[in-house]
Amino acid sequence: MPNSCLIFRFLARISWPALVMIAIASCFPVATGQTDPRPNVVVILVDDAALMDFGAYGGEARTPNIDAFAARGAMFLQYRTSPLCSPTRAMLLTGMDNHRTGVATIPEVLPEEHVGRPGYTMAFEPGVLTLADRLGAAGYRTMMSGKWHLGDKPEEMPQAHGFQRSFALAASGADNWDDKSYMPFYADAPWFENGVEASLPKDFYSSRFIVDKMIDYLEDTDKTKPFFAYLPFQAIHIPVQAPPEFTAHYKGRYHEGWHVMRAERHQRAQSLGLVSMGAPLAPMPETARQWDALSEKERALYAARMEVNAGMLEAMDRQIGRFIDHLKAENKFEHTIFVITSDNGPEFNRGDDDPRLAFWMSLNGYHVGLDGMGERGSWGFIGPEWANAAASPGALFKFYATEGGIRAPLIVAGPGVVPQQVYSPAMVTDLAPTLLDLINGPSPPDDARAMTGRSLLPVLTGEANTVYAPDDVRAIEVSGNAALYKGDYKITRSMPPVGDGAWRLFNMLDDPGETTDLSAAEPEMLANMLTAYTDYASEMGVLDMPADYNSLVQIERNTQARLLRRYGWHLAALGLVLLAFLYGIYHSLRVILRRARA
Repeated sequence: MPNSCLIFRFLARISWPALVMIAIASCFPVATGQTDPRPNVVVILVDDAALMDFGAYGGEARTPNIDAFAARGAMFLQYRTSPLCSPTRAMLLTGMDNHRTGVATIPEVLPEEHVGRPGYTMAFEPGVLTLADRLGAAGYRTMMSGKWHLGDKPEEMPQAHGFQRSFALAASGADNWDDKSYMPFYADAPWFENGVEASLPKDFYSSRFIVDKMIDYLEDTDKTKPFFAYLPFQAIHIPVQAPPEFTAHYKGRYHEGWHVMRAERHQRAQSLGLVSMGAPLAPMPETARQWDALSEKERALYAARMEVNAGMLEAMDRQIGRFIDHLKAENKFEHTIFVITSDNGPEFNRGDDDPRLAFWMSLNGYHVGLDGMGERGSWGFIGPEWANAAASPGALFKFYATEGGIRAPLIVAGPGVVPQQVYSPAMVTDLAPTLLDLINGPSPPDDARAMTGRSLLPVLTGEANTVYAPDDVRAIEVSGNAALYKGDYKITRSMPPVGDGAWRLFNMLDDPGETTDLSAAEPEMLANMLTAYTDYASEMGVLDMPADYNSLVQIERNTQARLLRRYGWHLAALGLVLLAFLYGIYHSLRVILRRARA
């Protein structure tokens, strides 16, 4: 390391806010052709990856490129997101609580009572600025390639929120091999390039294409300027699909079933310091099927689905490696800050237990069988039991504010970041202010809504162990599923169909698996935490859920409403034809009867 680096880091310990920026400029070379000394920023967002899915966090999949970032950067062990994709994406890009952004939840589960209410418009509201808005105004090139899911109208898409180049999927997901929808809620796969509807190439595979497009944008824009690249992958969202050469690496890896995998991850979590030694592991839900009770054919099917899941992670990591190789060839890698994280915990929904979905699949060229699993035409999923196992050492999975739904991996690496394992609490809202501090970003305009997250810069530079005091509150709410942390304690509420809507109290230091509810044993602590949540909900504009709210029922209602809007006139026309046909029969019968009487 150059002597100037050591000097600046020493001085930064005395007065870090300004000097850290000087140290960054001194310690790292400016990229080839880039005249602006500020570092580039890359945000890689994985979809539905559990805390332990990356190799560095103890996962089974081969993720050498992600693991290399963990080794050279800050690997966070106590990071939390929201339990659903869109709110997390909104918070990551803005540094604001999801209710302040306008994306309190996802449109698929939004109840009618909340439609159009402030904070629930399902798109960024006036005054909400993204990282792309802020960095673009500061002279950065701003680009994204991948899943957006933050609105689909022109004024809601990336080009309206600071991204100068974008190839964006407006839906919650899509097929990874073909240009088509993955669920009845969507008529197609709504891909847009710079706000204009776009088609996909014939050799499309999502992870490869997302990287291809970003490299194209980097090559096609002014290389003298620093860049902000946002890469939200489709991996490993439903449908779980992967090239067979990657899936083959995991043949037989999951044949012992989900109970064994959950226990194995729990043991590795203790060894890696993700939970304390001896911390209890919550049992799988009562509704979970016993692996040994499945037929041999069913076990083979489910083991193969998890093999594809791991293969999809590895395929994505391989494309990340290709992106890294491009940056290295351009001499930009060492001058780039990287953030790698997941939007929430693993997906629990199944694709083999609903005849209506089976009918839709048959009309759209999908199957859930073993032959060609993960390849073109396969509708892959892992289901609730594997999702619960993947979420180990946490409880439950995506959608719920239990640890399995919101505790996620986070890696930050690059100029100014000290390699370390970080035990400090961190929230998804902290990422935007942290990145702006790392690049010495501009102040926001006067009419911009204020960020609610905190900068983690003192932690990343080694100046502090945490930016959260013991009594500081951290909270999240999405569709009634909520959590609030204060010191070692957490309260959480899980809504139907999995939960009962009741608040529970846990000591996260002793019981990170949320196995023992302390509500009765420590009523004063529960009351204190509930008061803190009420204050949070009032400040952020959280709306109460309807009394009978159930997320699965709601998504069925919303899907039926969409189908009626989409095909209503078809049904009306069919109804008229049917009425005309019945009238014709009725008229003919009357004629026949008159003739018979005559």
